[in-house]
Amino acid sequence: MFDRFKKSRPAPAEPVAAQAPPQTGVPAGLVSLVKTAGVSLAKAGVPTGQRAAVYLVIDRSWSMRDYFSTGAVQNLADQALGLSANLDDDGTVPLMFFDDGPYPAVDISLDRYTNVVAEQHRLHGGQNTMGGTQYAVAMRAVIEHYRNSGATAPALVIFQTDGDPMDRDETRLRLAQASKLPIFWAFVGFGRSPLPFLQQLDTLGGRVVDNASYFHAGVNPAGLPDSVLYDGLTAEFGTWLTAARQRGLLP
Repeated sequence: MFDRFKKSRPAPAEPVAAQAPPQTGVPAGLVSLVKTAGVSLAKAGVPTGQRAAVYLVIDRSWSMRDYFSTGAVQNLADQALGLSANLDDDGTVPLMFFDDGPYPAVDISLDRYTNVVAEQHRLHGGQNTMGGTQYAVAMRAVIEHYRNSGATAPALVIFQTDGDPMDRDETRLRLAQASKLPIFWAFVGFGRSPLPFLQQLDTLGGRVVDNASYFHAGVNPAGLPDSVLYDGLTAEFGTWLTAARQRGLLP
C-alpha cells in the first residue's frame, strides 16, 4: 500500500526510461507532465504500451472550496491529463464531481482542459451548492460510466477528497465488490493530515485483489513536485495489473 507518510520506495539501481506516450500534438503546457508521468509509470512496473482509461473524480464538498479557488483542483486535472496521454489512446479524461451525490461526467482532453474545472464548478452552482461527502455515489457513477463506455482496457481512477465520507459502510462494500472489476482506485488526499478512512481502504480485507492505493498530497497539493504526485498515484498500479491478470480480471 502506498502512503508517503509510512513507506518509501527505494530508488532504482539504474535510471528509469519513460514510457513513450501514444499521444501526438501534446500542448506545450502539458509536455513536461506527460514525460514525468511516463517516468513514474515505468518505475511502477507498468509495461510499455499498457493502455488504461484514466478517470478523475473530484470532491466538491464545502470544505473543498479553497482548493477550487486556488487552482489546486485544476492543477490535478492537468496532471491527470499528463497521465492519460501515456495510457489512453484518445487522451480524454472523464471528470466527475461529487458531494452528497454525483454530477454528470464531462470530458477533459488535450484540446479542452484550460479552466474546465472552474467552468464546471460554476455550472453546478459554485460554492452555493457544495454539499457533504459520500464516496459510494461517485464510485457507482464511475463503474456505470466505465461499463457503458465499452472499454476493453482497464481503468485507473484518480479519486480525490479532503475528508472522510458519511457513507463509510457502503464505500467499503462498494470497493470490495469492485475488486472483481478491471478498475483500480488511486485515492489521493488533500489536507494537513492523512485521512484515516482512506488509510483503512488502502488495507481493506475481503477483496479479490488489492484494487486501491492511497497517497496524501498535503495541504498544498499544487506545490508538490509533479514527480512525487505521479509516483504516489502509480506506485501500486503495476502490481495491481499483474494480480488482476493472474485472477483473470484482465486478458
